[in-house]
Amino acid sequence: MNHPSNAALPSQIPTGSDPSPGMTKRSLRRLILWILLCAVLGGVVAVAYALIYPERMPDVIGEWVEDLTGANAHPVVLMRPPVAPLSAVAMVGQQMFNDPSLSASGKQSCASCHSAAHAFGPPNNLAVQLGGPHMADAGYRPVPSLDYLYRQAPFSIGPDQGDMDAAPVTLDTLASAAQGVQRAQKNAGVAPVAPAMVPQGGFFWDGRANTLQDQALGPMTNPVEMANPNIASVAAKLMQSKYIGTLKQLFGPRVVLDPNLLVSEAMFAIGRYQFEDQAFHSFSSKYDAWLEGHARLTQAELHGLRLFNDKDKANCAGCHLSQPSPDGLPPVFTDTQYEALGVPRNPALAQNKDPKFYDMGVCGPFRSDVANLTQYCGMFLTPTLRNVSTRGVFFHNGVYHNLKQVMDFYNLRNTNPEKIYPHDASGKVLKYDDLPAKYQANIDVADAPFDRKFGDKPVMSDRDIDDIIAFMKTLDDGYKPSGS
Repeated sequence: MNHPSNAALPSQIPTGSDPSPGMTKRSLRRLILWILLCAVLGGVVAVAYALIYPERMPDVIGEWVEDLTGANAHPVVLMRPPVAPLSAVAMVGQQMFNDPSLSASGKQSCASCHSAAHAFGPPNNLAVQLGGPHMADAGYRPVPSLDYLYRQAPFSIGPDQGDMDAAPVTLDTLASAAQGVQRAQKNAGVAPVAPAMVPQGGFFWDGRANTLQDQALGPMTNPVEMANPNIASVAAKLMQSKYIGTLKQLFGPRVVLDPNLLVSEAMFAIGRYQFEDQAFHSFSSKYDAWLEGHARLTQAELHGLRLFNDKDKANCAGCHLSQPSPDGLPPVFTDTQYEALGVPRNPALAQNKDPKFYDMGVCGPFRSDVANLTQYCGMFLTPTLRNVSTRGVFFHNGVYHNLKQVMDFYNLRNTNPEKIYPHDASGKVLKYDDLPAKYQANIDVADAPFDRKFGDKPVMSDRDIDDIIAFMKTLDDGYKPSGS
Protein backbone atom coordinates (compact mmCIF):
# COMPACT_ATOMS: atom_id res chain seq x y z
CA MET A 1 0.00 0.00 0.00
CA ASN A 2 1.30 3.25 -1.00
CA HIS A 3 1.16 6.27 1.51
CA PRO A 4 1.28 9.86 0.41
CA SER A 5 4.65 11.30 1.23
CA ASN A 6 3.11 14.39 2.79
CA ALA A 7 0.64 12.60 5.03
CA ALA A 8 1.19 13.14 8.71
CA LEU A 9 2.14 10.18 10.72
CA PRO A 10 0.06 9.48 13.77
CA SER A 11 2.99 10.40 15.97
CA GLN A 12 3.23 13.80 14.27
CA ILE A 13 -0.37 14.84 14.94
CA PRO A 14 -0.36 17.23 18.01
CA THR A 15 -2.54 15.92 20.76
CA GLY A 16 -3.68 17.87 23.82
CA SER A 17 -2.13 21.07 22.40
CA ASP A 18 -3.85 24.23 23.98
CA PRO A 19 -2.30 27.71 23.67
CA SER A 20 -4.72 29.32 26.14
CA PRO A 21 -2.68 28.82 29.35
CA GLY A 22 0.24 30.79 27.88
CA MET A 23 -2.04 33.55 26.66
CA THR A 24 -3.70 33.84 30.09
CA LYS A 25 -0.40 34.46 31.86
CA ARG A 26 0.54 37.16 29.37
CA SER A 27 -2.85 38.79 29.65
CA LEU A 28 -2.65 38.71 33.44
CA ARG A 29 0.74 40.37 33.39
CA ARG A 30 -0.58 43.03 31.03
CA LEU A 31 -3.60 43.57 33.25
CA ILE A 32 -1.45 43.99 36.34
CA LEU A 33 0.83 46.45 34.53
CA TRP A 34 -2.17 48.45 33.35
CA ILE A 35 -3.60 48.53 36.85
CA LEU A 36 -0.27 49.72 38.28
CA LEU A 37 0.11 52.31 35.55
CA CYS A 38 -3.42 53.62 36.11
CA ALA A 39 -2.81 53.74 39.86
CA VAL A 40 0.40 55.71 39.35
CA LEU A 41 -1.26 58.06 36.88
CA GLY A 42 -4.26 58.43 39.17
CA GLY A 43 -1.95 59.20 42.07
CA VAL A 44 -0.07 61.76 40.01
CA VAL A 45 -3.33 63.40 38.95
CA ALA A 46 -4.61 63.39 42.53
CA VAL A 47 -1.41 64.92 43.86
CA ALA A 48 -1.37 67.48 41.08
CA TYR A 49 -4.99 68.36 41.83
CA ALA A 50 -4.22 68.69 45.52
CA LEU A 51 -1.24 70.92 44.78
CA ILE A 52 -3.36 73.17 42.57
CA TYR A 53 -6.50 73.16 44.73
CA PRO A 54 -5.45 72.48 48.33
CA GLU A 55 -8.59 74.23 49.57
CA ARG A 56 -10.71 71.45 48.03
CA MET A 57 -8.89 68.76 49.92
CA PRO A 58 -9.55 67.43 53.42
CA ASP A 59 -7.83 69.61 56.04
CA VAL A 60 -5.01 67.17 56.67
CA ILE A 61 -4.11 67.06 52.97
CA GLY A 62 -4.60 70.80 52.47
CA GLU A 63 -2.31 71.61 55.37
CA TRP A 64 0.29 69.15 54.06
CA VAL A 65 0.19 70.99 50.73
CA GLU A 66 0.50 74.32 52.56
CA ASP A 67 3.56 73.03 54.40
CA LEU A 68 5.08 71.77 51.14
CA THR A 69 4.29 74.60 48.73
CA GLY A 70 3.26 77.67 50.78
CA ALA A 71 -0.21 77.71 49.21
CA ASN A 72 -3.06 78.79 51.48
CA ALA A 73 -5.11 75.74 52.41
CA HIS A 74 -8.06 77.91 53.48
CA PRO A 75 -8.39 80.88 51.09
CA VAL A 76 -11.03 83.55 51.66
CA VAL A 77 -12.70 86.33 49.70
CA LEU A 78 -11.65 89.76 51.00
CA MET A 79 -14.18 92.59 51.07
CA ARG A 80 -12.08 95.52 49.89
CA PRO A 81 -13.38 99.09 49.78
CA PRO A 82 -15.18 99.78 46.50
CA VAL A 83 -13.12 101.35 43.75
CA ALA A 84 -14.77 104.51 42.43
CA PRO A 85 -13.71 107.86 40.98
CA LEU A 86 -12.91 110.50 43.57
CA SER A 87 -15.73 112.84 44.50
CA ALA A 88 -15.35 116.54 43.76
CA VAL A 89 -14.67 117.15 47.46
CA ALA A 90 -11.94 114.49 47.53
CA MET A 91 -10.32 115.89 44.37
CA VAL A 92 -9.94 119.36 45.87
CA GLY A 93 -8.68 117.67 49.03
CA GLN A 94 -6.01 115.99 46.93
CA GLN A 95 -4.93 119.38 45.63
CA MET A 96 -4.59 120.76 49.15
CA PHE A 97 -2.76 117.64 50.33
CA ASN A 98 -0.06 118.36 47.75
CA ASP A 99 0.00 122.16 48.09
CA PRO A 100 3.12 123.55 49.86
CA SER A 101 1.74 127.10 49.73
CA LEU A 102 -0.44 126.26 52.73
CA SER A 103 2.66 126.23 54.97
CA ALA A 104 4.42 129.19 56.53
CA SER A 105 7.62 128.31 54.65
CA GLY A 106 5.83 127.80 51.36
CA LYS A 107 7.87 124.62 50.98
CA GLN A 108 6.00 121.97 52.97
CA SER A 109 2.77 120.19 52.08
CA CYS A 110 1.05 117.21 53.68
CA ALA A 111 2.71 115.10 50.98
CA SER A 112 6.18 116.31 52.01
CA CYS A 113 6.01 114.08 55.09
CA HIS A 114 3.37 111.65 53.79
CA SER A 115 4.82 110.66 50.43
CA ALA A 116 2.65 108.53 48.16
CA ALA A 117 5.81 106.84 46.90
CA HIS A 118 6.67 105.79 50.48
CA ALA A 119 3.33 104.36 51.64
CA PHE A 120 2.27 107.85 52.76
CA GLY A 121 5.10 108.03 55.25
CA PRO A 122 8.30 110.09 55.22
CA PRO A 123 10.57 109.82 52.16
CA ASN A 124 13.66 109.43 54.37
CA ASN A 125 14.87 107.67 57.53
CA LEU A 126 15.15 110.74 59.77
CA ALA A 127 13.89 110.11 63.30
CA VAL A 128 11.82 113.30 63.02
CA GLN A 129 11.10 115.58 60.08
CA LEU A 130 12.15 119.20 59.66
CA GLY A 131 9.60 121.98 59.36
CA GLY A 132 8.75 125.37 60.78
CA PRO A 133 8.82 128.80 59.12
CA HIS A 134 12.28 128.18 57.65
CA MET A 135 12.22 124.36 57.39
CA ALA A 136 14.89 124.20 60.10
CA ASP A 137 12.90 123.06 63.16
CA ALA A 138 12.95 119.41 64.21
CA GLY A 139 9.66 117.67 64.93
CA TYR A 140 8.83 116.00 68.23
CA ARG A 141 7.88 112.50 67.08
CA PRO A 142 8.35 110.39 63.95
CA VAL A 143 5.72 110.99 61.28
CA PRO A 144 3.33 108.01 61.12
CA SER A 145 2.10 106.62 57.83
CA LEU A 146 -1.38 107.65 56.71
CA ASP A 147 -1.97 104.19 55.24
CA TYR A 148 -4.97 102.15 56.36
CA LEU A 149 -6.58 104.74 58.64
CA TYR A 150 -9.97 104.65 56.94
CA ARG A 151 -11.39 102.28 59.57
CA GLN A 152 -9.89 104.06 62.60
CA ALA A 153 -12.48 104.83 65.30
CA PRO A 154 -12.41 107.95 67.51
CA PHE A 155 -10.36 107.82 70.71
CA SER A 156 -12.04 106.05 73.60
CA ILE A 157 -11.27 103.99 76.68
CA GLY A 158 -12.63 100.51 77.12
CA PRO A 159 -15.22 98.70 74.97
CA ASP A 160 -17.75 100.40 72.72
CA GLN A 161 -20.72 101.77 74.62
CA GLY A 162 -23.16 99.96 72.34
CA ASP A 163 -26.15 102.23 73.02
CA MET A 164 -25.53 105.21 70.75
CA ASP A 165 -28.51 107.08 72.25
CA ALA A 166 -27.13 106.95 75.77
CA ALA A 167 -25.47 109.98 77.29
CA PRO A 168 -21.75 109.99 76.46
CA VAL A 169 -19.44 108.72 79.16
CA THR A 170 -16.45 110.94 79.85
CA LEU A 171 -12.90 109.62 79.57
CA ASP A 172 -12.39 110.36 83.26
CA THR A 173 -15.40 108.24 84.20
CA LEU A 174 -14.30 105.34 82.01
CA ALA A 175 -10.75 105.48 83.29
CA SER A 176 -11.90 105.65 86.90
CA ALA A 177 -14.01 102.57 86.33
CA ALA A 178 -10.95 100.82 84.92
CA GLN A 179 -8.70 101.81 87.82
CA GLY A 180 -7.40 98.66 89.45
CA VAL A 181 -8.82 96.39 86.74
CA GLN A 182 -6.15 93.97 85.60
CA ARG A 183 -5.05 94.63 82.06
CA ALA A 184 -6.32 92.01 79.62
CA GLN A 185 -3.57 89.77 78.30
CA LYS A 186 -3.09 89.79 74.54
CA ASN A 187 -2.48 86.48 72.82
CA ALA A 188 -2.40 86.06 69.05
CA GLY A 189 -5.61 84.53 67.80
CA VAL A 190 -7.27 84.46 71.23
CA ALA A 191 -9.97 86.95 72.18
CA PRO A 192 -9.53 88.50 75.65
CA VAL A 193 -11.75 86.94 78.30
CA ALA A 194 -13.02 90.44 79.14
CA PRO A 195 -13.05 93.76 77.22
CA ALA A 196 -9.71 95.46 77.53
CA MET A 197 -10.15 98.72 79.48
CA VAL A 198 -7.39 100.53 77.63
CA PRO A 199 -7.22 103.50 75.28
CA GLN A 200 -8.06 102.75 71.66
CA GLY A 201 -8.69 104.58 68.41
CA GLY A 202 -7.83 108.12 67.47
CA PHE A 203 -5.05 109.59 65.31
CA PHE A 204 -1.44 110.59 66.01
CA TRP A 205 0.74 108.61 68.41
CA ASP A 206 -1.38 109.78 71.36
CA GLY A 207 -4.83 109.67 69.76
CA ARG A 208 -5.52 113.36 70.30
CA ALA A 209 -7.37 113.73 66.96
CA ASN A 210 -10.66 111.89 66.49
CA THR A 211 -11.18 112.18 62.74
CA LEU A 212 -9.15 112.42 59.55
CA GLN A 213 -10.37 116.02 59.37
CA ASP A 214 -8.92 116.79 62.81
CA GLN A 215 -5.72 114.96 61.90
CA ALA A 216 -5.29 117.07 58.75
CA LEU A 217 -5.57 120.30 60.74
CA GLY A 218 -2.92 119.40 63.33
CA PRO A 219 0.21 119.95 61.19
CA MET A 220 -1.21 123.17 59.73
CA THR A 221 -0.74 125.08 63.00
CA ASN A 222 2.06 123.03 64.56
CA PRO A 223 5.03 125.42 65.00
CA VAL A 224 7.59 122.81 63.91
CA GLU A 225 5.58 121.55 60.95
CA MET A 226 3.60 123.76 58.57
CA ALA A 227 3.83 126.48 61.23
CA ASN A 228 0.82 128.67 60.54
CA PRO A 229 0.34 130.85 63.64
CA ASN A 230 -3.44 130.38 63.72
CA ILE A 231 -6.55 129.31 61.80
CA ALA A 232 -6.92 132.78 60.27
CA SER A 233 -3.49 132.37 58.64
CA VAL A 234 -4.52 129.06 57.08
CA ALA A 235 -7.74 130.65 55.83
CA ALA A 236 -5.79 133.53 54.28
CA LYS A 237 -3.65 131.08 52.35
CA LEU A 238 -6.74 129.21 51.17
CA MET A 239 -8.21 132.48 49.94
CA GLN A 240 -5.13 132.97 47.74
CA SER A 241 -5.16 129.41 46.40
CA LYS A 242 -6.03 128.40 42.86
CA TYR A 243 -8.86 126.21 44.13
CA ILE A 244 -10.72 128.77 46.26
CA GLY A 245 -13.38 128.96 43.55
CA THR A 246 -13.92 125.21 43.77
CA LEU A 247 -14.27 125.46 47.56
CA LYS A 248 -16.96 128.13 47.13
CA GLN A 249 -18.79 125.97 44.58
CA LEU A 250 -18.69 122.94 46.86
CA PHE A 251 -19.46 124.59 50.20
CA GLY A 252 -21.32 127.72 49.16
CA PRO A 253 -20.08 131.26 48.51
CA ARG A 254 -20.54 132.30 52.15
CA VAL A 255 -17.90 129.80 53.28
CA VAL A 256 -15.22 132.45 52.70
CA LEU A 257 -16.86 134.83 55.19
CA ASP A 258 -15.90 132.69 58.20
CA PRO A 259 -12.23 131.66 58.49
CA ASN A 260 -13.03 128.85 60.90
CA LEU A 261 -15.71 127.42 58.59
CA LEU A 262 -13.48 127.75 55.54
CA VAL A 263 -10.61 125.87 57.20
CA SER A 264 -12.97 123.26 58.63
CA GLU A 265 -14.43 122.49 55.20
CA ALA A 266 -10.96 122.44 53.64
CA MET A 267 -9.73 119.92 56.21
CA PHE A 268 -12.88 117.87 55.63
CA ALA A 269 -11.93 117.72 51.95
CA ILE A 270 -8.42 116.47 52.80
CA GLY A 271 -10.00 113.82 55.02
CA ARG A 272 -12.31 112.74 52.20
CA TYR A 273 -9.32 112.38 49.89
CA GLN A 274 -7.63 110.05 52.36
CA PHE A 275 -10.86 108.10 52.86
CA GLU A 276 -11.78 107.73 49.19
CA ASP A 277 -8.47 107.25 47.39
CA GLN A 278 -7.68 103.55 47.06
CA ALA A 279 -3.96 104.34 47.27
CA PHE A 280 -4.35 104.82 51.03
CA HIS A 281 -5.80 101.31 51.48
CA SER A 282 -5.23 99.21 48.37
CA PHE A 283 -4.83 95.83 50.11
CA SER A 284 -2.55 94.77 47.25
CA SER A 285 0.15 92.93 49.20
CA LYS A 286 1.41 89.41 48.67
CA TYR A 287 -0.25 88.47 51.94
CA ASP A 288 -3.62 89.66 50.61
CA ALA A 289 -3.05 87.58 47.47
CA TRP A 290 -2.10 84.60 49.68
CA LEU A 291 -5.23 85.02 51.80
CA GLU A 292 -7.28 84.77 48.63
CA GLY A 293 -5.33 81.80 47.27
CA HIS A 294 -3.55 83.72 44.50
CA ALA A 295 0.03 83.54 45.84
CA ARG A 296 2.32 81.11 47.61
CA LEU A 297 4.60 82.00 50.47
CA THR A 298 8.21 80.89 50.56
CA GLN A 299 9.23 78.55 53.35
CA ALA A 300 10.79 81.49 55.23
CA GLU A 301 7.64 83.63 54.82
CA LEU A 302 5.37 80.77 55.89
CA HIS A 303 7.49 80.02 58.94
CA GLY A 304 7.53 83.74 59.76
CA LEU A 305 3.74 83.93 59.50
CA ARG A 306 3.33 81.04 61.90
CA LEU A 307 5.72 82.61 64.41
CA PHE A 308 3.91 85.93 63.98
CA ASN A 309 0.65 84.18 64.93
CA ASP A 310 2.13 81.97 67.68
CA LYS A 311 0.86 83.24 71.06
CA ASP A 312 3.80 81.59 72.83
CA LYS A 313 6.51 82.83 70.47
CA ALA A 314 6.58 86.19 68.71
CA ASN A 315 2.87 86.81 69.44
CA CYS A 316 2.91 89.77 67.03
CA ALA A 317 -0.73 89.13 66.10
CA GLY A 318 -1.73 89.78 69.70
CA CYS A 319 -1.67 93.50 68.79
CA HIS A 320 -1.16 93.44 65.02
CA LEU A 321 -4.26 91.46 64.05
CA SER A 322 -3.52 89.28 61.02
CA GLN A 323 -6.82 87.56 60.24
CA PRO A 324 -9.75 88.88 58.18
CA SER A 325 -12.81 89.94 60.16
CA PRO A 326 -15.81 87.58 60.29
CA ASP A 327 -17.46 89.58 57.49
CA GLY A 328 -14.36 89.41 55.26
CA LEU A 329 -12.76 92.80 55.89
CA PRO A 330 -9.00 92.51 55.27
CA PRO A 331 -6.83 92.78 58.37
CA VAL A 332 -5.18 96.17 58.96
CA PHE A 333 -2.55 94.67 61.29
CA THR A 334 -3.39 96.72 64.35
CA ASP A 335 -5.95 96.44 67.15
CA THR A 336 -5.80 100.29 67.33
CA GLN A 337 -5.08 100.03 71.04
CA TYR A 338 -2.30 101.63 73.07
CA GLU A 339 0.69 99.94 74.67
CA ALA A 340 3.52 100.95 76.98
CA LEU A 341 6.49 99.02 75.61
CA GLY A 342 9.39 100.70 77.37
CA VAL A 343 11.49 101.37 74.28
CA PRO A 344 14.84 102.99 75.10
CA ARG A 345 15.21 106.76 75.06
CA ASN A 346 16.38 108.32 71.82
CA PRO A 347 19.22 110.75 72.64
CA ALA A 348 19.08 112.16 69.11
CA LEU A 349 15.80 113.99 69.75
CA ALA A 350 16.19 117.66 70.66
CA GLN A 351 13.69 117.55 73.52
CA ASN A 352 15.51 114.61 75.09
CA LYS A 353 18.53 116.80 75.77
CA ASP A 354 16.56 117.83 78.83
CA PRO A 355 16.87 114.87 81.25
CA LYS A 356 13.64 115.93 82.95
CA PHE A 357 11.60 115.71 79.75
CA TYR A 358 9.54 112.58 79.15
CA ASP A 359 7.15 111.86 76.32
CA MET A 360 4.37 109.96 78.05
CA GLY A 361 2.02 109.51 75.11
CA VAL A 362 -1.61 109.52 76.19
CA CYS A 363 -0.65 111.45 79.35
CA GLY A 364 1.13 114.24 77.47
CA PRO A 365 2.82 116.50 76.72
CA PHE A 366 0.77 117.08 73.55
CA ARG A 367 -2.63 116.30 75.01
CA SER A 368 -3.91 117.28 78.43
CA ASP A 369 -7.44 115.88 78.66
CA VAL A 370 -6.30 112.53 80.12
CA ALA A 371 -3.10 113.67 81.82
CA ASN A 372 -4.45 112.64 85.22
CA LEU A 373 -5.15 109.06 84.07
CA THR A 374 -1.73 107.91 85.13
CA GLN A 375 -2.40 104.21 84.54
CA TYR A 376 -2.01 105.03 80.83
CA CYS A 377 1.21 107.05 81.01
CA GLY A 378 3.78 105.78 78.54
CA MET A 379 1.17 104.28 76.19
CA PHE A 380 1.28 104.96 72.45
CA LEU A 381 -0.92 103.88 69.56
CA THR A 382 -0.15 100.52 67.95
CA PRO A 383 0.49 101.33 64.26
CA THR A 384 -0.40 99.17 61.29
CA LEU A 385 2.34 96.86 60.01
CA ARG A 386 1.18 97.15 56.43
CA ASN A 387 4.06 98.48 54.30
CA VAL A 388 6.22 98.29 57.42
CA SER A 389 9.38 97.30 55.55
CA THR A 390 9.26 100.57 53.60
CA ARG A 391 9.74 102.60 56.78
CA GLY A 392 13.05 103.98 57.93
CA VAL A 393 12.12 104.76 61.53
CA PHE A 394 10.20 102.90 64.23
CA PHE A 395 8.36 103.54 67.51
CA HIS A 396 7.10 106.85 68.88
CA ASN A 397 10.61 108.25 69.41
CA GLY A 398 12.32 106.91 66.29
CA VAL A 399 14.99 105.10 68.28
CA TYR A 400 15.28 102.24 65.75
CA HIS A 401 15.84 102.35 62.02
CA ASN A 402 15.37 98.78 60.80
CA LEU A 403 13.19 95.77 61.53
CA LYS A 404 16.05 93.69 62.89
CA GLN A 405 16.56 96.25 65.66
CA VAL A 406 12.84 96.23 66.37
CA MET A 407 12.67 92.45 66.61
CA ASP A 408 15.77 92.31 68.81
CA PHE A 409 14.06 94.74 71.18
CA TYR A 410 11.02 92.48 71.53
CA ASN A 411 13.19 89.39 71.87
CA LEU A 412 15.79 90.70 74.34
CA ARG A 413 14.12 93.48 76.33
CA ASN A 414 13.48 91.29 79.36
CA THR A 415 15.95 88.43 78.92
CA ASN A 416 19.01 90.51 78.02
CA PRO A 417 18.27 94.16 78.83
CA GLU A 418 21.98 94.99 78.76
CA LYS A 419 21.79 94.58 74.97
CA ILE A 420 18.90 97.03 74.68
CA TYR A 421 19.38 99.85 77.18
CA PRO A 422 22.28 102.20 78.01
CA HIS A 423 24.39 101.86 81.14
CA ASP A 424 25.24 104.45 83.77
CA ALA A 425 28.80 105.28 84.84
CA SER A 426 28.87 102.31 87.21
CA GLY A 427 27.72 99.90 84.51
CA LYS A 428 24.14 99.57 85.75
CA VAL A 429 21.61 98.90 83.01
CA LEU A 430 19.16 101.81 82.74
CA LYS A 431 16.11 99.74 81.88
CA TYR A 432 12.95 101.64 80.85
CA ASP A 433 15.01 104.84 80.73
CA ASP A 434 12.40 106.79 78.75
CA LEU A 435 9.62 106.71 81.36
CA PRO A 436 9.62 107.98 84.95
CA ALA A 437 9.99 105.20 87.51
CA LYS A 438 6.56 105.85 89.01
CA TYR A 439 4.89 104.92 85.72
CA GLN A 440 7.01 101.92 84.78
CA ALA A 441 4.39 99.54 86.19
CA ASN A 442 2.34 100.43 83.07
CA ILE A 443 4.85 98.68 80.82
CA ASP A 444 3.71 95.37 79.34
CA VAL A 445 5.38 92.38 81.00
CA ALA A 446 2.48 89.93 80.53
CA ASP A 447 2.25 89.31 76.79
CA ALA A 448 4.72 87.08 74.97
CA PRO A 449 7.56 87.64 74.26
CA PHE A 450 7.68 90.13 77.17
CA ASP A 451 6.67 87.41 79.65
CA ARG A 452 10.26 86.11 79.75
CA LYS A 453 12.45 86.85 82.75
CA PHE A 454 15.98 88.13 83.05
CA GLY A 455 18.44 85.36 82.15
CA ASP A 456 15.86 83.23 80.31
CA LYS A 457 16.69 82.02 76.83
CA PRO A 458 15.22 84.45 74.25
CA VAL A 459 12.11 82.99 72.70
CA MET A 460 13.22 83.68 69.11
CA SER A 461 16.35 82.56 67.31
CA ASP A 462 18.12 84.66 64.70
CA ARG A 463 16.54 82.49 62.01
CA ASP A 464 13.11 83.04 63.56
CA ILE A 465 13.63 86.79 63.43
CA ASP A 466 14.81 86.66 59.82
CA ASP A 467 11.73 84.66 58.87
CA ILE A 468 9.33 87.01 60.67
CA ILE A 469 10.91 89.92 58.81
CA ALA A 470 10.53 87.96 55.56
CA PHE A 471 6.83 87.57 56.34
CA MET A 472 6.40 91.25 57.23
CA LYS A 473 7.77 92.15 53.80
CA THR A 474 4.78 90.33 52.29
CA LEU A 475 2.63 93.12 53.77
CA ASP A 476 4.01 95.67 51.29
CA ASP A 477 1.46 96.81 48.71
CA GLY A 478 2.04 96.50 44.99
CA TYR A 479 2.47 92.72 44.70
CA LYS A 480 1.93 91.37 41.21
CA PRO A 481 1.01 87.63 41.06
CA SER A 482 2.93 85.72 38.40
CA GLY A 483 1.09 85.70 35.12
CA SER A 484 -0.88 88.82 35.91
